[in-house]
Amino acid sequence: WRVPGQKDCSLPWVGISGPTRKMPPGASAMDFFQLFVPDNVLKNMVVQTNMYAKKFQERFGSDGTWAEVTLPEMKAFLGYMISTSISHCESVLSIWSSGFYSNRSLALVMSQARFEQILKYFHVVAFRSSQTTHGLYKVQPFLDSLQNGFDSAFRPSQTQVLHEPLIDEDPVFIATCTERELRKRKKRKFSLWVRQCSSTGFIIQVSQGVGPGRPVEGTHSVTDELVTHPFPGPSPGAATETEAGKIYCCGLLSSRKSDCTGLPPSMLTNPATPPARGQHRIKMKGNMSLICWYNKGHFRFLTNAYSPVQQGVIFKRKSGEIPCPLAVEAFAAHLSYICKYDDKYSKYFISHKPNKTWQQVFWFAISIAINNAYILYKLSDAYHVKRYSRAQFGERLVRELLGLEEASPAH
Repeated sequence: WRVPGQKDCSLPWVGISGPTRKMPPGASAMDFFQLFVPDNVLKNMVVQTNMYAKKFQERFGSDGTWAEVTLPEMKAFLGYMISTSISHCESVLSIWSSGFYSNRSLALVMSQARFEQILKYFHVVAFRSSQTTHGLYKVQPFLDSLQNGFDSAFRPSQTQVLHEPLIDEDPVFIATCTERELRKRKKRKFSLWVRQCSSTGFIIQVSQGVGPGRPVEGTHSVTDELVTHPFPGPSPGAATETEAGKIYCCGLLSSRKSDCTGLPPSMLTNPATPPARGQHRIKMKGNMSLICWYNKGHFRFLTNAYSPVQQGVIFKRKSGEIPCPLAVEAFAAHLSYICKYDDKYSKYFISHKPNKTWQQVFWFAISIAINNAYILYKLSDAYHVKRYSRAQFGERLVRELLGLEEASPAH
């Protein structure tokens, strides 16, 4: 590790970002959603659900009221679940109740008894294959299909962020819960990280793992990307690997959670006397810079994307301008972007909270697909025909899935 010289790191970028497909002005909410969840995926859910129901009844006894689920019923089932992201009601069964969250127009499409039957047997993958080794085998084919849809529908911008989306419990619901209800609730048993285009908010990649922690290893290899990591996860090894794939990174290090192997100990220990606010130290190794910056605390950044000698500034409401390296300024800007995205879209995650881990992952993935569909809608000519808000787009999608509104003739 050495003291930096007057060397600059350039980030060449040649390419066009945005949707890869031009949607017609009359495209419906369903058209955009089915870019990621097409009919062939829904038909597979129908097949797998019916297979699981048959096997379940062979083992535990026949259900005389059961009839095989159909494609229109599967769409309606998804529509009911998605409606909880608009109403923010955790119990989807409230639709058939006489309470505040009841909805007679939706309730008439399918009986509550039929909905509960489909919910009981719903599966994406009914049975484990002999080659399956991981715990999310019941949802992995859907996640792979979703990833293919994201890849084919959108070309991301150069600058992207990697973070954990805000998908934990609704604070309003938790505040109104009794202690007994909170004790009965199961915490989610998986980690979910996303890679996101910073110019549009489109989520390009979803990485999940069973149990809390960092995302599954592996990075999407689009040439000359700039990926910022606003979480305590980047390591020297990971940054070197991404640079080899022409992916440039900027991440915040944590002395407790990050892998600091190979970093100079002098940069990881705090001096006895705190430096002045805005002062920093830098060490370099190849194109990698380790920055220790002080602002009422020591913050350490690892980056191969920004010149260590270029200066930036952070504006604080009370303190005014605080000098910093350019990498710190860029990191702070992208952290602010994530907060804006969470404020705008995280409230539209499906509120249904199943106990099974694979179902939790599935409904979170569906929520991300709908948010992505809305982003593509806003970038299309269809938005200039009818300007739906995110809530209105979700309501329209629910009604189209339930057959209460006309979608395109293909559906």
